[in-house]
Amino acid sequence: MDNHKTSSAGSGGAWILFLIFLILKLTHVINWSWWWVTAPLWGSAIIAIISIIIIVTIINKNDKKITKHGRKI
Repeated sequence: MDNHKTSSAGSGGAWILFLIFLILKLTHVINWSWWWVTAPLWGSAIIAIISIIIIVTIINKNDKKITKHGRKI
């Protein structure tokens, strides 16, 4: 028996929202630009990239503080 469970975190809601917007756009219920219809997809990617940049910046600043005082852990 193979009981592997897979899960995806984060972008599931973005895909659902995108599909809702897509259906509404294709059925002419909304008259939005395609940029806004696809915004849940690229919006979550931009948030992820910005989060990674912030985390790397914080780690680098903490590393410089440690080496500035002559101690390296």
